Amino acid sequence: MSENKTIPELESYEAIGDFWDTHSLADYWDQTEPADFEIDPDVRRRYLVAVDPGLLKQLQKIARQRGLATESLINLFLAQRLQETTS
Repeated sequence: MSENKTIPELESYEAIGDFWDTHSLADYWDQTEPADFEIDPDVRRRYLVAVDPGLLKQLQKIARQRGLATESLINLFLAQRLQETTS
């Protein structure tokens, strides 16, 4: 373990990844500190669902026109349809 090495201040996840791809944490261990965190069981999860390619193209076009992510538009449409179905 070298004492002259310091962890650089990096400004992007890509730069951080590049740094740690070529360096060993063992050389910087004395500069680390414990981290306390909890994992929220209600964190949003992603589910893969097959979508017809033609339907997907239409959804992507509408999402672009509305300035939304395709995923957001699909979730919005599903929520609206579920509300109509259960009403």
